[in-house]
Amino acid sequence: MSKAHPPKLKKIYMDKKLSLKLSGGRHIQGILRGFDPFRNLVIDECVEMATGGQQNNIGMVVIRGNSVIVLEALE
Repeated sequence: MSKAHPPKLKKIYMDKKLSLKLSGGRHIQGILRGFDPFRNLVIDECVEMATGGQQNNIGMVVIRGNSVIVLEALE
């Protein structure tokens, strides 16, 4: 069995504002504060972009790596 290799997120994305599209049709934005080898992400100052242009502040969240579809740096 092979070991999981840590993602190379630190150089490019750490402490930067990100836009994430998640499975289930969710879209969030926030600042990447941490991650693990399975690409589980800790996002701070997280805002959920709800339908109809509404924005919901949800604070700090942990996102499972397998639910991330698209990750984009905004800065």
